[in-house]
Amino acid sequence: MGQINLSEKQILLNTINSQIKTCENCKLSLTRQHALTGEGNINARIMFIALSPGTKEDTANKMFIGPSGKVFNRLLQAAQIERESVFMTNLIKCTLPKNRKPKQKEIESCSYILDEEIKIIKPEIIVPLGYYASRSILTKYKANASELGMSFKDINGQLLFLNGMKIFPITHPSALLYNPSFEPQTIEYYVKLKSLL
Repeated sequence: MGQINLSEKQILLNTINSQIKTCENCKLSLTRQHALTGEGNINARIMFIALSPGTKEDTANKMFIGPSGKVFNRLLQAAQIERESVFMTNLIKCTLPKNRKPKQKEIESCSYILDEEIKIIKPEIIVPLGYYASRSILTKYKANASELGMSFKDINGQLLFLNGMKIFPITHPSALLYNPSFEPQTIEYYVKLKSLL
């Protein structure tokens, strides 16, 4: 199959988005207001993968509009990356009650959807945000045991080549709400991300 044109890409994404909105694969469907679809540029070279929607995102049915969204926008701006030029999605499409840690079954329930989103968008670089998204992406792209055994701190801001894909894990913007001192270093990672293109 040759290059997918824009309208075909959008049709494929719309099909996946319909599945996300009506998904009842796990119990998170009982506590969410919305199952969040990915958003952004369908021709994006960079795909950001966060963990899950926060409370504000769940209510408004939009990505990165809460406190961590403000930090995310600031990081993009500092690196001169247009928010409209990237694609953003979540590892888990429904909000996690009380921001608890995800269960493996919840990650697995959304896994095939994320696979489809990556296949459709075809990003040059996948940017998992934070520990859970990074670990899932590394596992998906068959990282070796030593890479999987690394702490997040060891791979944060490092470009990894796995199974033909460039993976660039970065701290989740929400971490900077609790540790503002991480921001200068995180801005450097976003600048590095821009330079990788």
